[in-house]
Amino acid sequence: MTTTTNRPDRNLALELVRVTEAGALAAAKLAGKGDKIAADQAAVDAMRGVLDGVAMNGVVVIGEGEKDEAPMLFNGESVGDGTGPEMEIAVDPLEGTTLCAKGMPNALSVIALSPKGTMFDPGPCVYMEKLAAGADVADLLDLDRPIGETLKLMAQRRACAVNDLTVIVLDRPRHEDGIKEIRDAGARVRLISDGDVSAVLVAVSPDRPIDLLWGVGGTPEGVLAAAAVKCIGGGLIGRLWPRDEGEKQAAIDAGYDLDRQLSQDDLVTGDDCFFSATGVTDGDLLQGVRSQGAGSWTTESLVMRSRSGTVRRIMAQHNRAKLRELNPEMYG
Repeated sequence: MTTTTNRPDRNLALELVRVTEAGALAAAKLAGKGDKIAADQAAVDAMRGVLDGVAMNGVVVIGEGEKDEAPMLFNGESVGDGTGPEMEIAVDPLEGTTLCAKGMPNALSVIALSPKGTMFDPGPCVYMEKLAAGADVADLLDLDRPIGETLKLMAQRRACAVNDLTVIVLDRPRHEDGIKEIRDAGARVRLISDGDVSAVLVAVSPDRPIDLLWGVGGTPEGVLAAAAVKCIGGGLIGRLWPRDEGEKQAAIDAGYDLDRQLSQDDLVTGDDCFFSATGVTDGDLLQGVRSQGAGSWTTESLVMRSRSGTVRRIMAQHNRAKLRELNPEMYG
């Protein structure tokens, strides 16, 4: 890749897996130790160090917050070595900080890239309503239709009973009425404490035990998940969900249409995005970091590119001694 090209190189996908592997390895050392802030910071520091060497001219559009709130990977920060294509980055160094701190399943290290000007700016809206499901029922997703009716349509499409379907939902008080509606329709509910991106990926993947994601989750996580859905297939729709009248008015003043249902193609408009996720703790989607005695760690990652539709599942073995020689602060 040279400084004159503006098109992302296909090797960029394999560079990204090194970034999420670093974040996962760093966070996993603190898994189960009860300190989510330290685990998140370790993942941030590790990812930042590897991102510096990636051949791109990138800017973080969805990161750890504003510059004054985050020491690294803040919104607006430049990353990469300054060569290659101009890219926008959405990053969650440790999705599921609480999951990691408690040693619970489904914590991930996640990053997505897309060409400049193609990632949705959440503006003042921190949350959005979401539905996500596999490609065979993606056209049935509609936030204006009662969730029970959508489940019946999905069951008809799949020639199964509604009670064969499982919906994954964040365990929050705001979802109590919807959970009751799902159960009244006959479907099962899997409640999760955290892990919005992981939940979307499990819902759209054909070989996983979840049929639908429903509920209100983070807007930044929605953009990250949209990049993954564009790569792996399936459908995701979201609608901005202001938390109060002040946030609602701020969104209206900024020109946001709060009634609009946004698809994955609205959240990430580019046709050449990249996505990488590495497991920190074991989960439905990926195996977490595992120690192979004193000599090595293993990681499992998903690395995807929308333009080619290639989805790679990468198992890697990492030599502890050599990594510590390269970076004793990160891997010591």
